[in-house]
Amino acid sequence: MTDKRIILVTGGTKGIGLATAKLLAENPDNFVVVNAHNALGSEKTAELKQQFANDIDVVIGDVAKEEDAKRMIDTIVERHGTIDGLINNAGITQDKLLTRMGTDSFEAVLRTNLVGAFNMTKFAMKIMQKKRTGSIVNLSSISGTHGNIGQANYSASKAGLIGLTKTTAQEGALRGIRCNAIAPGMVKSAMTDKLSGRNAEKWEKQIPLGRFGTPEDIADGIKFLMENSYITGQVLTLDGGLTI
Repeated sequence: MTDKRIILVTGGTKGIGLATAKLLAENPDNFVVVNAHNALGSEKTAELKQQFANDIDVVIGDVAKEEDAKRMIDTIVERHGTIDGLINNAGITQDKLLTRMGTDSFEAVLRTNLVGAFNMTKFAMKIMQKKRTGSIVNLSSISGTHGNIGQANYSASKAGLIGLTKTTAQEGALRGIRCNAIAPGMVKSAMTDKLSGRNAEKWEKQIPLGRFGTPEDIADGIKFLMENSYITGQVLTLDGGLTI
């Protein structure tokens, strides 16, 4: 048990999730729990923990499965007494033009990105409601606010997260729980690293600030939304001005 704020970051072993977990863990008042989809093993778990300024915990499970979501929240409460914050970061992509996209691919992305956030929020909020406090941040995207070619499934899931955020904020406010969303633009990742030099340069020219974002840029925004006690139901766009 601990007096620290217990914060869970789903999909927290890489990219934006890892950057966010590391930033939040720098605050000695926080205790961060990282979710991984698959078991890491003792060696990889040790390697992960070595990246953090302070001790963390790891829970394994698929956010898209209701039973996994409940088990992870129950495990956190059993180990640490409560949960105070939730960052719904876990997500997948299966890009393809809409007319070539199978229903299975459409549904798979919605299950992880949207249903997964719903599952985790539902069980975390039950704990937060008892304490009458809590903060939730959902990872949306400018694909959810503006759409994107080849991402009908991803865009729909991220747009759905915005609706989920606003309803959660309204219901949560009754018990002192805040919920916000963040909408990143082009962020340096394994996916964007695969862009050819010409395509990367093309994207950068469309961004007023002239560069892709970094996971750390997005983590800063998430930390702000987690900590500001008078912001709820909002979508913070972090895209270097791409959607101005």
